[in-house]
Amino acid sequence: MSTVTTHVLDTSLGQPAVGVRVRLERLDATGDGEPSPVAEAVTDADGRVRELGPDGLPPGTYRVVFGTGEYFARSDRRTFYPEVAVSFLIDSAAGHYHVPLVVSPFAYSTYRGT
Repeated sequence: MSTVTTHVLDTSLGQPAVGVRVRLERLDATGDGEPSPVAEAVTDADGRVRELGPDGLPPGTYRVVFGTGEYFARSDRRTFYPEVAVSFLIDSAAGHYHVPLVVSPFAYSTYRGT
């Protein structure tokens, strides 16, 4: 199983958010302040990305960036958030980190899932 997974739910429709572009970046790898790309994927029919990057990522600070603007634009919905970026810490290479996003055009929430 991938170290990082995610699930995106669109609360304005009460259903999974299908086709959201998701990018995983490492924030502290280069030392120059620039994020390093790790992986990119698109949410499936259940709003999930089950494999976002490799197994066993080294400890550090990472960020998941969700392409919410593109997602809402496909259904002609305005949004205040063109993207949502969630930074988090990986403290164990053997751990699993599930980063869900609950989103609507004008609000979002996240939490550490299982």
